[in-house]
Amino acid sequence: MSAEIVVVPHTHWDREWYEPFQRFRLRLVALLDEVLDTMEREPAYHFTLDGQLACVDDYLEVRPENRDRIAALVESGRLAVGPWQILLDEFLCSGENIVRNLELGMSRADKLGGAMPVGYLPDMFGHTAQMPQILRKAGLLHACVYRGVPSSVTADAFAWVAPDGTALRTQYLPAGGYGNGAHLFSDSAGLAERAAAFVTTMREWHGPEGALLAMYGTDHSAPVRGLPEMVAAIGARMDTLSGYIGKYSGEVDGLPRVEGELRSHARANILPGVISVRAHVKQAMGRAERMVERYAEPLATLWGAEWPGRFLDMAWWRLVDASGHDSVTGCGVDDTAQQVAARIAEAEHLGQAVRDMVTARLAASVPSDGVLLVNPTPAARRGVVVVDVAGTDPLVDPSGAPVPVQPLEYAPTLLLDEEMDAATALTFVHGTELYGQHITAWSVEGETLTFTVARETSAVIDLDDLRAATGGVRRVRILAEPRRTVAALVEVPPLGHTSIRPVPREQVHGSPAGAGRPAPTPVRGDEEVLDNGLLRVTIAGDGTLTLVSADGTTVTGAGRIVDGGDVGDTYNHAPPADDLLVSEPSSVETELICSGPLMAAVDVRRTYRWPASGDGIDGAPELPAPSRAPRTEEIVVTTRVELRAGEPYARLRVEFDNRCADHRVRLHVPLPAPATESHAEGQFAVVTRGLTSEGGCGETPLPTFPASSWVAAGGVAALLEHVTEYEVADGELALTLLRSVAYLSRNRNALRPEPAGPQLPTPAAQSRGIRSVSMALMPYAESWQEVVPQAETFRHDLLVVPGQGDRASALPDPASGLSVTGDGVVMTSLRMRDDRQELRVVALTPAATEAVIEGAFTEARHADLRGRPGDRLPVADGVLRLALKPWEIATVQLSG
Repeated sequence: MSAEIVVVPHTHWDREWYEPFQRFRLRLVALLDEVLDTMEREPAYHFTLDGQLACVDDYLEVRPENRDRIAALVESGRLAVGPWQILLDEFLCSGENIVRNLELGMSRADKLGGAMPVGYLPDMFGHTAQMPQILRKAGLLHACVYRGVPSSVTADAFAWVAPDGTALRTQYLPAGGYGNGAHLFSDSAGLAERAAAFVTTMREWHGPEGALLAMYGTDHSAPVRGLPEMVAAIGARMDTLSGYIGKYSGEVDGLPRVEGELRSHARANILPGVISVRAHVKQAMGRAERMVERYAEPLATLWGAEWPGRFLDMAWWRLVDASGHDSVTGCGVDDTAQQVAARIAEAEHLGQAVRDMVTARLAASVPSDGVLLVNPTPAARRGVVVVDVAGTDPLVDPSGAPVPVQPLEYAPTLLLDEEMDAATALTFVHGTELYGQHITAWSVEGETLTFTVARETSAVIDLDDLRAATGGVRRVRILAEPRRTVAALVEVPPLGHTSIRPVPREQVHGSPAGAGRPAPTPVRGDEEVLDNGLLRVTIAGDGTLTLVSADGTTVTGAGRIVDGGDVGDTYNHAPPADDLLVSEPSSVETELICSGPLMAAVDVRRTYRWPASGDGIDGAPELPAPSRAPRTEEIVVTTRVELRAGEPYARLRVEFDNRCADHRVRLHVPLPAPATESHAEGQFAVVTRGLTSEGGCGETPLPTFPASSWVAAGGVAALLEHVTEYEVADGELALTLLRSVAYLSRNRNALRPEPAGPQLPTPAAQSRGIRSVSMALMPYAESWQEVVPQAETFRHDLLVVPGQGDRASALPDPASGLSVTGDGVVMTSLRMRDDRQELRVVALTPAATEAVIEGAFTEARHADLRGRPGDRLPVADGVLRLALKPWEIATVQLSG
């Protein structure tokens, strides 16, 4: 056949899935032992190690003595490794996580002889729009994909075009994906016939000229002995994937073009239900990524002392590990999901530790009766914070100007008043600590011992003196200093900090910070209406909301809760044949929590009767069609509706105790205007989607999609804290709050023709227990572009840290860090790289824009996504004006 076929032996290694990580690793070690032995025994053997360095790292942790063997094979070009650290799910992690994954994998591969120069994405459940730009800016000229490719692609190569216009030559794996040649060498009998049939099939995709790619391998597969002889017998040759694709120049002229994300069901299942299963894992991932990306790294860069690189590296290792396409997706067994959740929690804890280390350093200069306020966003912020302070005195900023406040709660001052002897009471005392506070004084009057306590003390307590004075005590009282929780309206510099403290009223002077700008309209609220001048929220008798913005955009009936059956699995939602939707509450109660002037909130409690489980869901032919069980559970859904001064959106926190199984819970928001498309932010882009999804392979193409930080349609946006599944249908935006399922994969799923994995029980995927989801709803009049800056502030709260300095000291002056402004410009990363600050921004706009970057730097350079510096950029007086193309991801390094 004159080498018409290029055989690429490989394995697709799911690091964890239907077994947890360590059980899979045992099999990985055995497989790679065999690969190394085979390759050293048979010099013609080539092998592609799934495009992820995790396989190598996991192996070498057990077999460190084999590192040089692997490096020799990589350097020879016979073993292809990388460029990824792990094969991720692109939609369930942040864009920055994708970059760090690639950066980590390529740097690790370089130490072994170099990464495969192909963005290999063999089994992801669809692909993000900006992946071509990400790969190109990391120095890669090719991608290779399987799932998500639309029906318009009729060849095995196409030009994949990112929103910024970057076009990348992309190898498509038709007719079987990454296992399209797995059947070829099952045995020597019939080998020639199978090869001829393969050529016939693949020529339809490839055309009459050129070698055909045969991916010989599948999940967790080992090499076949004697493979080089069988390859030679059909006149084929063996190579790595990079060897095959590297024969092409990377030019895209003449190739069919596909723009944006790849989420079509036309060629393969994309298993969209992974977006919403085990929602608590997605919540945790969102929290951890924000903690590391937008709090720990930027604050340590600007305000830390020694760079805590090892701690941040460990956090990123865990975030990248958790992003695996069978990890954060939640489509593994419960043991796997538990391990992923622990990994994510560790990443968040590491980020918290770095954040707290930096803020403690700043708080050391703030008097102990004051509060440090830190802004994690690169633009000046005026916002409402909730702080705990002593006494009842007014709050002031560093200039002595008053800070607007709203009392929310007063702490109890009488902590104990009981008959008790002194000896018993003294067992509660540990040094100066008593009842979680510190003793400031004590006294005895008659038979009563009275302690006064506060958050801090300068008193020295001599227990011997105390015992000697309390012999006749029969009663003990503990009095705490007055403390209160208040909402405060503060102004904080970009990526900077300020502080506030209580002072006697006669020491207050000047005008509030930001007095040069119009003060926000006070918030007013009762049990039916909340209004802050930018948004008016009316609570209807059924618990739904009417939102009216300042420009008159009106959303009516928002927040309706709809519970329906789900007899699918972790991969695909599937409603029962006889479904029952529950959307009407049996009772509604409202409770006013606070009424303004800085924040107003109402709790709306709706009681429902939800079916307890699915019925007949095993899908066996002899059973009735799946339905919902007649037994019901009483479920109370509490929605806190909150308005803050100056915010054009209503904050919602939805909470309920999930005692039901086999169901899906969604929050519905009617659209103010008809919509034929939606706009959703995610992974460095805003993606516009229609109301349908392309089908073709058999999987029912449900138009449910992922949104990372917000989704907008028809004049209303939902601001989100984590990746959330949504659908626009019947004039409403539906957001999935919870999906409860019983199996990893069902052998018979009504919306998917074949199993997606083994039918293993996943009781924890029913997600029982208390579930809480926070979001915000924002009407808008003109464009989704109005949503971008609001989502930034909603997702990144101002930090509040108690002061730790000398109470006699004055408040330190406010300090600005780094300012980044510009229409549609969003900062995604700020960290130290060597002795330079490395900043990454993205232009979330369809028009060219300019990022204005201001800070304490004198030099700036472009950099690629691997941190390699490029051209010098002009800086004038600490200001860099960076021109950005629409949707451009730009990395700059700042120094001096």
